[in-house]
Amino acid sequence: MKTGLYIVATPIGNLQDMSPRGIETLNAADIIACEDTRITKKLFSLLGISIKKKFITLHDHNEDQHAQMLIEAVKDGLSVALVSDAGSPLISDPGYKLIRACRAEGVNVYTIPGCCALICALQLSGLPTNRFMFAGFIPNKDKARRELFDGLKNLEATLVFYETAPRILKTLAVAQEVFGLREMAVVREISKIYEQTVTGNAAEIIEKFSAQEPKGEMVFMVAPPQEDEKEVAEFDVLSILQSKMDSLPLKTAVKEVVSQYGLNKNEVYTLALQIKNQNQ
Repeated sequence: MKTGLYIVATPIGNLQDMSPRGIETLNAADIIACEDTRITKKLFSLLGISIKKKFITLHDHNEDQHAQMLIEAVKDGLSVALVSDAGSPLISDPGYKLIRACRAEGVNVYTIPGCCALICALQLSGLPTNRFMFAGFIPNKDKARRELFDGLKNLEATLVFYETAPRILKTLAVAQEVFGLREMAVVREISKIYEQTVTGNAAEIIEKFSAQEPKGEMVFMVAPPQEDEKEVAEFDVLSILQSKMDSLPLKTAVKEVVSQYGLNKNEVYTLALQIKNQNQ
């Protein structure tokens, strides 16, 4: 085995998804860099990989310090394997600083491909895959969540996020306000016994998950904006609202405009109040 750093993907659910090349690499590596040594050693035991080697933790708080230590080990003729708790390292996990440091110091880096939740979820979603944007984990705070969605809503690509079951209903509620009737998908428990893909607009998915509380790690996806959403920017939203408010109560007019054009509810409501004040 050549000296260097090996980026090794591990299973995200089904142990049989671990590649023979990945097992061979982990068996041969002198040092294993991982997020949690307990989780990685348990995985090694299940896969029949020797744990009689050095394990080093690598996370956001120590990556700068440990990166140089790992690079020195490679320069001394050792091989290092980088793994995450599950899936492909560096995808919303630590590691990119280590790779940059290796490149800067001429250390060889190799990849051992394998499972990646975001790719698997895209394949299952039925949403466009020719162009997508992976935005990592969704913030837990309502304001930050909305700001993230607002910043990405006009991007002509399928949006992909990681989310957890306890927060998915809050996320879907905000997504409904920001993305309107766009098609969405939630994929959970990928490659496990209870793997599930739920599709529809936000309201439809909320209804399904409200009837049966979901569990597990999730990938949440939102389809790109449709032509009618792009065209709405060319219209005068104030004029559309004014027309609606001529025959409908303010809240009803706002609801129809938000639903029809996929606009932000709070922004449309503010415009409606401006119209109401001007007309008084």
